[in-house]
Amino acid sequence: MSDRSLRGMRLGSQSMETEAGVEPAPRQRVEYRTEDGERVFVIFAAEAEIPPTWTAKSGKVAVLVDGSKPDVSHEKPVRTHWDMLLERRSMEELEQTLQQRLESYRERHAV
Repeated sequence: MSDRSLRGMRLGSQSMETEAGVEPAPRQRVEYRTEDGERVFVIFAAEAEIPPTWTAKSGKVAVLVDGSKPDVSHEKPVRTHWDMLLERRSMEELEQTLQQRLESYRERHAV
């Protein structure tokens, strides 16, 4: 039985293709800088559109070096459900409603 077993290489672990004659796509290295001076380098394809801002690993927003400043839009900020609720109710009303709902819940689920 062992003389009939199939032998071969590990599938998926090794490529049969060689990298001879393969040229990588042209690239460009772009520098961004945060307000506190942190430098961020990002590599893009040569034909890619470069964004004016980039978020660094630290979470800070970095601006393109030697580029135009990003347009500051004067759009309205996004309103959350909480913001809309506060437009209709005061904090005192919300506290009263919460206490009423808690009492109702406790009455229904009393042990």
